[in-house]
Amino acid sequence: MAKGMWLLAGVSLAACLSPAGVAPALADEPVNPDIIVRATPLSGEADEVGNAKALETTHAVSVAEHLARTAPGVTINEIQGNPLQPDVNYRGLTASPLLGTAQGLSVYLDGVRVNQPFGDVVSWDLIPTGALADVDLVSGAAPQFGRNALGGALVLRSKSGKTDPGVSVEASAGSFGRVTGSVAAGGVTGSGVDWFVTADHFREDGWRDLSPSRATRALAKLGWSDAASALSLTGHFADTNLNGNGLQEMRLLAADRHSIYTAPDNTRNRMGMVVLNGETSLAGGLHLRGNAFWRHIRTTTYNGDVNDDALGENLYQPNAAEQAALTAAGYTGFPTSGETQANTPFPKWRCIANVLLNSEPNEKCDGLVNRSQTRQSEWGATLEASATLTSGPLRHDLTLGGSYVGSTAHFTQSTQFGYLLPDRTVVAVAGPGAFADGTQDSENAYDARVDLRARSTVLSAYALDHVALGQALSLDLAARYDRVAIRNRDAITPGGGTGSLDSSPVYQRVNPAVTLTGKASDGTTLSVAWSQASRAPSAVELGCSDPESPCRLPNALAGDPPLRQVVARTLELRLDAGNRWGHVHASLFRTQSSDDILFVANDASGYGYFRNFGKTRRQGVELSADARLHRFTFSASYTLLDATYQSREVVNGSGNSSSDAEAPGFEGTITIRRGDRIPLLARHTAKAAIGWEAANWLTLNLDMVAVSGVYARGNENNAHQADGVYYLGPGKTDPYAVFNLGVEARPHARLTVFATVRNLFDKDYATAAQLGATAFDGQGRVVSRPFAGPVIDGERPLVNSTFLAPGAPRSLQVGARLRF
Repeated sequence: MAKGMWLLAGVSLAACLSPAGVAPALADEPVNPDIIVRATPLSGEADEVGNAKALETTHAVSVAEHLARTAPGVTINEIQGNPLQPDVNYRGLTASPLLGTAQGLSVYLDGVRVNQPFGDVVSWDLIPTGALADVDLVSGAAPQFGRNALGGALVLRSKSGKTDPGVSVEASAGSFGRVTGSVAAGGVTGSGVDWFVTADHFREDGWRDLSPSRATRALAKLGWSDAASALSLTGHFADTNLNGNGLQEMRLLAADRHSIYTAPDNTRNRMGMVVLNGETSLAGGLHLRGNAFWRHIRTTTYNGDVNDDALGENLYQPNAAEQAALTAAGYTGFPTSGETQANTPFPKWRCIANVLLNSEPNEKCDGLVNRSQTRQSEWGATLEASATLTSGPLRHDLTLGGSYVGSTAHFTQSTQFGYLLPDRTVVAVAGPGAFADGTQDSENAYDARVDLRARSTVLSAYALDHVALGQALSLDLAARYDRVAIRNRDAITPGGGTGSLDSSPVYQRVNPAVTLTGKASDGTTLSVAWSQASRAPSAVELGCSDPESPCRLPNALAGDPPLRQVVARTLELRLDAGNRWGHVHASLFRTQSSDDILFVANDASGYGYFRNFGKTRRQGVELSADARLHRFTFSASYTLLDATYQSREVVNGSGNSSSDAEAPGFEGTITIRRGDRIPLLARHTAKAAIGWEAANWLTLNLDMVAVSGVYARGNENNAHQADGVYYLGPGKTDPYAVFNLGVEARPHARLTVFATVRNLFDKDYATAAQLGATAFDGQGRVVSRPFAGPVIDGERPLVNSTFLAPGAPRSLQVGARLRF
């Protein structure tokens, strides 16, 4: 398979170079292509995948949406079910807002890494799209960008008064109650001072039930510059309140595409950040750049979930002791006989009684309310020096840099028992046994409380050297040293050992990179690059790594045997050619990761722990081209991604028909073997766009994204097969293609009126899937015991299904932008 894929990639690359390919048709004036390895957090060159104009054209509500529609190799999984909370995958590695997701990309804004310190997550909702001037994507393991840059780095730069003078106001409204608005103003004074301010607001009811969201972001920048120096002070602020009700069971989704599994699933973020950037040129050609920043983020979540521990239990008729407890507490109207699964689709009385008795609410309550709060503060500085040196016939463009980042985080969490209502919201129950704190008189009682304080210190030094070996050949060298010290302290179970979150690991590593580039007389370049990057385990992964004390994510943490750093090594062969008419690009890439961190679930309730996995591999071919012809612009890309496990591992497979369970519908494990494809990563992705300037005042844009199906989480062995009884659904998503149409009219030089139709042909599709036990039947009624037997060790079989992350239906957005 691997040899065949590389042969196909080689044929594709040869096709780009052949006379029938695109490159000769565009060959005219040479271009100076970007040299990937020269990019740094503060400066340098990288592939541009967006800018202010492109973001205006797509009218994307987030950077993630823009990348998913335009950037080669990028796909999204909408697991959270909210347009501002997707997982972004680039060549098989991920930047996600979901705590516990393995983070493989670094994201920088104005020289500051915005992956959050506690779990390295990326909150796309906090990035003000309208404030961005440039969006660059660095491919491959990128050591100069430090932690998490296993698959590359996304580099964002904000606007300034020099780049965007004047005033602009924009407003739009459309489907699902979506309303957006933004205002921006900037300018330059005669004394070298420039200023820029912008604010935007997003609000919608959401296309799914109970899914309203809002987001407000603002940025203000004050700058000064002269011929040799520049200084800027930037303030960011964001306040978001998001509801994303996640995956839905396939039968319920087929019956009502707007439906949800449970609610609410609310996340509130509030962020403030201040960044000071400066640079100056000194005598002798020395150039200094630096920044300093401070950031604070507060995140609260409130999630109503199904209690998987209650599945298979008798949730119905209260017994005599439970009836007495209900009476003593003043409850009336509960049944004294006759309540059964057949006549009670939404049971509650045994749940309430067991909370009052503090006996077995963990088994008798079909709902949970999970609350969490995370407070994070982060601060740091980076200093970088560059100069051009000559050593004999060689010229060196040398960059040396160093940085310090410190952070603190305080994470608290609780789980309260409750019951489901017909609209699938969860009602929390009060009483002595209301919270999962381990005090319940039950053999399966557990403690889901968390009170964890984490502190980290990161010291880094990096160097880059661009060596001109002649007119047509250059060598780029890079290396970075990182020392990451993490200190976790558990306020509930201090002291270390099983059940305690206390730990103080230190991680150190030097990661190198090298790129050799040859340049033809017409500007065509061919480069080969090898690079290595690593990431230290995050505090949340360290807090859930003990197999003797598994945790429920994202609902609890427990234990911390040491995890090893993840190390990724990338080999990339790249060709770039172009002229004033357009550009073509082709690359072959292979990223091999060692000690990947995998969440290993160990029972049907979702408990598990993080552990190091042997090896994974992501390899493929990426082709792209863009051109302009008269009033038309064209772009297209195709990515073949072969993302596979390269080591054997045994993981939970309770939702998988191929598990080693004693009988269908029971708990079991599955074995991942070398060559099995990694879930949620599409093998084929194609994108195309065409723009037509129909008149000086009218522009039309049509873009398409086509993605092959992905395997579901829980189907890591790729062997699940539905039987229609115990296991429902195929364990993967269907391929899909989504088209988007945009129209812009300019009736006046200062006025633009626009309309955007997303999902033009109203395609039903899903971007992600997961296998798991379902609490409902096809009509949405709670079914605790779908089968009377067999009974094995007191347990009964469950119905397992495929849960899908549905994409949004067709929507229309209409608005106007005024500049003056």
